[in-house]
Amino acid sequence: MHPTSLHRTLQGLGVLSALGVLVACSTLPSTAVAPLKAATGASLAQCEALASKLQLPHTRIESAASVAAGAIKQGDKAVPAHCLVKGRMHERKGSDGRDYAMGFEMRLPVAWNGRFYYQGNGGLDGAVVPALGALGGGPLTSALMQGFAVISSDAGHSGPQTTVFGLEPQARLDYGYQAVEKLTPMAKQLIAGAYGKGPDRSYIGGCSNGGRHAMVAAARVGDQYDGYLVGAPGYRLPYAALAQIWGAQQWAPLATPGATVKNPLNPNGTLPDLASAFTPKERQTVAKAIAEKCDALDGAKDGMVQATQACQAAFNVKTDVATCTGERNGACLTTAQKEVVTRVFGGAHTADGQRIYASFPYDTGVAGANWGTWKFVDSLIRDPLAIGTIFSVPPAPLKPLEENVTQRLAMFSATTDTYRESGWSLMTPPGEANPANMAALRARGAKVVMYHGVSDAIFSADDTRQWVERLNRANANPGSDFARYFPVPGMNHCSMGPAADQFDLLGPLVQWVEQGVAPQAVVASVRGAGNAGGVNTELPADWSAQRTRPLCAYPTVATYKGSGSLEDASSFSCK
Repeated sequence: MHPTSLHRTLQGLGVLSALGVLVACSTLPSTAVAPLKAATGASLAQCEALASKLQLPHTRIESAASVAAGAIKQGDKAVPAHCLVKGRMHERKGSDGRDYAMGFEMRLPVAWNGRFYYQGNGGLDGAVVPALGALGGGPLTSALMQGFAVISSDAGHSGPQTTVFGLEPQARLDYGYQAVEKLTPMAKQLIAGAYGKGPDRSYIGGCSNGGRHAMVAAARVGDQYDGYLVGAPGYRLPYAALAQIWGAQQWAPLATPGATVKNPLNPNGTLPDLASAFTPKERQTVAKAIAEKCDALDGAKDGMVQATQACQAAFNVKTDVATCTGERNGACLTTAQKEVVTRVFGGAHTADGQRIYASFPYDTGVAGANWGTWKFVDSLIRDPLAIGTIFSVPPAPLKPLEENVTQRLAMFSATTDTYRESGWSLMTPPGEANPANMAALRARGAKVVMYHGVSDAIFSADDTRQWVERLNRANANPGSDFARYFPVPGMNHCSMGPAADQFDLLGPLVQWVEQGVAPQAVVASVRGAGNAGGVNTELPADWSAQRTRPLCAYPTVATYKGSGSLEDASSFSCK
């Protein structure tokens, strides 16, 4: 049955992580695949006339207006002059009587580099985010600044529809994968009409649900894009959301009875205070214990755990964190708390032992505010909304702390005469369990660059790593010559946490696609005091405000060389 009451919208699951620089070529073994021909640029001759000039199928251009250089800034840099085109595709009356369309905007630089960038947005979409192609937490650069033509869309619904669009079958499909399929050829036609030629090279990227959009595009429209920038991908979003519900049920018995917090989506509502089950002070204690056990595994005691996989073998929350012998005081965990932490990090499962979602790696970012919000707040409001209205067939509301996860899991693969495609099918890249289908994409020279915060609390970095390993086993990534994964230690969901979360992986992706230079290490910066992209308030006080680190392609690890400043990436190498 349809939900009788609905919460407000699931909002952004994040933005792209930020600025960086390619610092080394590949040292991993590689099977030669010829790079694709490099893009060549062109100049935009006219802007305002495009609104009347362009006649595109199923598309209404609403406006075209010039934007002067410097009218917008990215960090402290001026965004170059460009043309802002706004429009709508596939306007229709939905089965629910609501008016639907794919709202979009495109920003066309006057000095174009010959490339197209599809900006995948986050959460439940529903809004046309400015088409800048911003790169990162506190971004200092963007695809638009680098000369790309950029598109952004609402994925087929907007405004008040965002909480209910999942009840409309076609709107579900548009959100899941069809918006990208429909907008991509239109955007390329628009570019051709504006510049006199279409894009030589095309890229798609995003973080969170935007990363999922990119992964789905790779599996469904692999002939349309040459490079895929995949951040913290919620590529198994239904399972990840259900894991959050399961996790809330684990925390609830430890929470202070009757304690509540404000509902951030309803000013008049409250939520159970799940954070009282594992308080910020207790999470800081666990983070310190992880650092004590794992910090030096990369050769440097610097407050950052680079050797993530080695840390999982070394750290045990039951033995490496003090056990409370009396009242909880923040400096210890009770035996019951340790049991729940172990279960949650070990990954959600049904009552009969069926795994629902991946495990989560132990990392110092467990103390991050974003980690706590996803685990203790969003698990009660955002995830239930998405599960109830989009992923389930038929749509049905749920009470997260009372939900039977086994029964709900079955609803993800169900279909009806009304909902003919399951929630799992519309949300997930085909072939994700055995991505041998990526071989064709590799064969034509396309590339995938992935990144993920190790302390992401909603989409697990283990899940991304496991996909890459399945890709390797399917022989679709020999010698890592097609896809590379860059874990970001300490980082929460797409940004924040005690991390160097400011980097640019788009530039290295372009170099790989068009020059054959495979990225092995990319410099990332922390966002300390004075950072033009915004300060990360969760950085330890004893870190330099300009600390840098190499992000290393998995399975290599940023390892201290034995000499040099601990604040400088040049003192580390990927081993």
